Amino acid sequence: MVFTASTVKDTLPNIQRFVTGNLAGGIDHMVVFLDAGDAEVRSWLDEHPHVTCVRTDSSWWNGERPAELNVRQRINANVVKAVLSRLDWAEWVFHVDADEIVQLDRDVLAAVPAETRVVRLTPLEAVSRKHWDGDPTWFKRLLGKPDLTLLQTLGVIDRPSNGAHFHGHVDGKSGVRPATDVWLTLHHGVDAAKEELPAHTDADRLRLLHYESYSGEDFVRKWTSILAAGPMANFRPAREPTAVALRALIAKGLTEEQAAPYLMRIFERTTEDDFDTLRDLGLLVEIDPREGRHVPADPPEGGLADLRALLDAVRGEPKRPFHPGEPAAAVEEILARAAGGRGPVRGARSFLRRS
Repeated sequence: MVFTASTVKDTLPNIQRFVTGNLAGGIDHMVVFLDAGDAEVRSWLDEHPHVTCVRTDSSWWNGERPAELNVRQRINANVVKAVLSRLDWAEWVFHVDADEIVQLDRDVLAAVPAETRVVRLTPLEAVSRKHWDGDPTWFKRLLGKPDLTLLQTLGVIDRPSNGAHFHGHVDGKSGVRPATDVWLTLHHGVDAAKEELPAHTDADRLRLLHYESYSGEDFVRKWTSILAAGPMANFRPAREPTAVALRALIAKGLTEEQAAPYLMRIFERTTEDDFDTLRDLGLLVEIDPREGRHVPADPPEGGLADLRALLDAVRGEPKRPFHPGEPAAAVEEILARAAGGRGPVRGARSFLRRS
């Protein structure tokens, strides 16, 4: 089975698109950590048969909640990765955000050589427009130097690089074979020394749809949420001025009504794309993730209960050992306690501690 791990704080419609799209795009089960309480979102996730929802309240962090969202994301993803390493029916786990949808050709994924431990998904980014009728279906792809130079010459981007063409990341996202000696970062799979591991790629059949600030409304929602989530995260140099400007605007203490026109002006000047030009030049890809044909596989009998029992057993444990760069031995000890003290055995339901 193929899993995702995500730490989310979003609206119910966006979460529904996120779950529905990923399951249709090749994922079998999703582990979703709620970074902030939302009764409506939690209720919907709890009722979904292919989602395990984890509340990250005080009992999860045990008084040691990391201030930075990026740290919380990495820790939560590696909790899932570690827990899945004890379930022999778990084949891959991908670390994705709530504004990302995987597009997996499962035949391609199944053919990845056994010695390859990481798969990299190539990003496609939703075109940013003031308003979409429904969800976006047009996406920008990574471009070569000639097309980037053309766009710069036309005044569509300010420099000939994919970092200027895309508003979000250009690295894509990664999945790993669950094990305690490999870690998930925000974008890569790394070893104990935090060195990036070789990754299998297929730009046409292993992809990631990124809904990065795809509309004026989503731009305002996303950036205000990011800035409210904790200390300023590390952004790509191209996005740092946007973050600084938005923080400065929010610090003015304006009402939502007063701030709205300035937020939209920032969107127009920093993020809105020239949709017509990009489409006319054949630089966009049209995709509707709702048309995905994947039917999520079910875990073996009792498997889902095992997964949730392990996650629940980890709840009271310290979480820092799950961060990339921490010794794998510390995670092994936690998993051994969670599994009833029987050590790093994979797969069998019998070793799980029952309440």
